[in-house]
Amino acid sequence: MSSPEPIVAKGLGRQFGDNVVIEPLDVSVDRGQRVGIVGADGAGKTTLLQMLAGILDPTVGECRVLGFDTRQGAKQIAARIGYMSQGFTLYDRLSVKENLSFAARIRDVPDELYRERSERLLSMSGLGRFTDRPAAKLSGGMRKKLSLCTNLVHEPELLILDEPGLGVDPLSRRHLWAMLDRFRAQGLTMVVATSYMDEAELCDRILLLEQGRVLADGSLKELLRPAAGRVFTVNTGDTGRGLRELSGILAQIESVHSVQWLPDHLRLVMNADIAENQLADLLPEGAHLAAAEPRLEDLFVLRTEKVTGEQQFPELTRQDRGKEEGLVVTGLSVRFGHFKAVDRVSFEAPSGELLALLGPNGAGKTTLIRALCGLVAIDEGSARVAGVSSGGGSTALRRQIGYMSQRFSLYLELTPWENLRFFANAYGLAGGAARAAIDWAREVTGLTDIPDKLTGDLSSALRQRLALACSLLHRPRVLFLDEPTSGVDPIARYRFWRVIRELAASGMTVLVTTHYLEEAAYCDRLALMLDGRLLAHGSRSSLNHSLGLDADATVETLFTAAIEQAGTANSRALGP
Repeated sequence: MSSPEPIVAKGLGRQFGDNVVIEPLDVSVDRGQRVGIVGADGAGKTTLLQMLAGILDPTVGECRVLGFDTRQGAKQIAARIGYMSQGFTLYDRLSVKENLSFAARIRDVPDELYRERSERLLSMSGLGRFTDRPAAKLSGGMRKKLSLCTNLVHEPELLILDEPGLGVDPLSRRHLWAMLDRFRAQGLTMVVATSYMDEAELCDRILLLEQGRVLADGSLKELLRPAAGRVFTVNTGDTGRGLRELSGILAQIESVHSVQWLPDHLRLVMNADIAENQLADLLPEGAHLAAAEPRLEDLFVLRTEKVTGEQQFPELTRQDRGKEEGLVVTGLSVRFGHFKAVDRVSFEAPSGELLALLGPNGAGKTTLIRALCGLVAIDEGSARVAGVSSGGGSTALRRQIGYMSQRFSLYLELTPWENLRFFANAYGLAGGAARAAIDWAREVTGLTDIPDKLTGDLSSALRQRLALACSLLHRPRVLFLDEPTSGVDPIARYRFWRVIRELAASGMTVLVTTHYLEEAAYCDRLALMLDGRLLAHGSRSSLNHSLGLDADATVETLFTAAIEQAGTANSRALGP
């Protein structure tokens, strides 16, 4: 007999030694409800999920899942739930079909039910054509969908998902959530931990964690109520230095809690309700003010100390680089055997531009970046980075570029200080020059307090700042950032982008890839890739116009429309 409440926890807490990871909390989940758990890196999301799944025993309190106590009935709980961890929980040497069949066998799914369910799941996930492909050769999005299928084949009463969209491109995330929506419609109860605010907003109820404590618990509408009337946009018609200076002015106003600096406007979050005309009186002449709808990210901002970006950025005053090149890419192609990973890509990014390179997994983004950095041979065409030809990994090229890869480009077995000294030496800096460069990079990235521990033991947010500092030590003219904010919390992401915009304003060309399309709104221009080719390149407004979209269409709408139009047109490139 099914329990009326799939999850009931009372005084549930967990600590590791003296470290309290989850402070005692009470939480219950109704049948058929989708609950999102969000919080900063290290907030305790994974620990809480593991206790709910019966994987980890609580230190204090109790929890009943589907009527079973998690301490005594972990085996019964495991048989009745699906638990999808951050890892893919797949066997790489087994095929798609073999992974699904194995998951069914260990769950004692009868053969006749397995045949019917596997056919339905493979069709729903779009994996039906790939049943013989080894899991190791699937894209990130396909692996996530297969992992979800293996956790649904026994038709669980409860599904627990830990960061299901992490590392997955926007189209795959969309397909993944479409699958979840279909099972939600059938009454499946879900608990989802996520660092993507757009995913959290798809949940019926959101649990906000901070350092193991529940800060807020309610529907999206309930959670956003405190931010109503406190969010505004400011536009001056100036997309350059004027916005930067205005953000600095607004940062000094006591009632302003945060300032987001975007390419064509500023976004303000106020400390308290304020009449629009009162706020307008605080702005310089020519600034246009408009009320904005609050977002979940604004709630995170309001629950932190003042985040206005008033940090001083040393020696980042803009230099006259108008005649200097940033990136010039002409007909660039890269092949691996008979496979063309990058296919005749051409674009330019002048000095001081912030360019977002977007595309699904396998589009060729990382290969293109590695080719521009001289790490992969260029088979056709050419590229110049800050006036230096790419290819061959020349010393002159290395001096001009900074590269932060998807895996943070750090040595996890070294301490942060050892990483900084290692990269300073790699860039030819020694003695006083190395110490000065490290001090400068730490100040720019806000890396003031460095813990005395191994880098592998740092939070994702600290590793992110450390990796950025390491890539900036030699003050490159072009900076490549490949998925730099994957898995970090909203506040860390917010502060990271403030630094990036400051670097671009100083004249540094920055090329960044991201799967979180909301971040692309920070960039001056977008470049969309699919199957190794460049589909479109331009400002957000110009691309919206070329695709027949509303001027204020979101980046996700733009991205999806471009991919769909390319597919309809047999993947022909769109016009600029």
